Amino acid sequence: MDKTWIPADWPAPAHVRAGTTTRLGGASRPPFDGFNLAGHVGDDPDSVAENRLQLQNQLNLPAVPNWLKQRHGNRVVEINSGEMAEAEADGAYTRETGRVCAVLTADCIPLLLCNKTGSEIASVHIGWRGLCQGIIKTALTMFNDAPRELLAWSGPHISQANYEVGNDVVSACSSVLPETESVISQGRAGRWYLDLGQLVKTELSRHGVANIYGCNQCTCARGDLLYSYRRDGVTGRMASLIWMDADKTTNQGS
Repeated sequence: MDKTWIPADWPAPAHVRAGTTTRLGGASRPPFDGFNLAGHVGDDPDSVAENRLQLQNQLNLPAVPNWLKQRHGNRVVEINSGEMAEAEADGAYTRETGRVCAVLTADCIPLLLCNKTGSEIASVHIGWRGLCQGIIKTALTMFNDAPRELLAWSGPHISQANYEVGNDVVSACSSVLPETESVISQGRAGRWYLDLGQLVKTELSRHGVANIYGCNQCTCARGDLLYSYRRDGVTGRMASLIWMDADKTTNQGS
């Protein structure tokens, strides 16, 4: 594995390129060292610009990624030939080759989606708030193909063992996601360990997605490789990207 890039391990068509960056490489200085791709976390703008250029060159991206202003909501925008300058949304969808859908994370779940024929793709940023607001359903309804014809891959995110939350989060999730009670374990008084990844898998299954994959890397546990807001507070962000190459003979990975 290239330590600057974790390719999605899923049976997508070869021309669908997808994966997640790591914190290795790049130009950012501590505490953002080194491959921070977020411009909103306090990093030097020149370093972020250099990292984004490096990203584009290393992966031979067909275009600049469509960066979003993420809000922990449920809005998903369609990326097309029009200008989409940092739309306020937590997901991006496209049917056009050469468009790069991207989300930034440092504990939340980056979910990448495509249909089996590789003609539709999406990237989704999922925290507990967006999950409770139905962002998975919103993203799936963007696709022309039915959920049973889709593939889903989740990139690095915080594991249950490191995701301690309060009664307020458990109550909010339980009010709309009945399976919440089955994916929590007792922490300190009034605290719980929540398996956000399993909640996402359950929601995908509920809406008809059967082909679900993931990289099983915990952001909080891998300080050598990944950013984690829960672990570090002031830190950078990884990017999870998905795009369709115009040349459908291209191999997956980078």
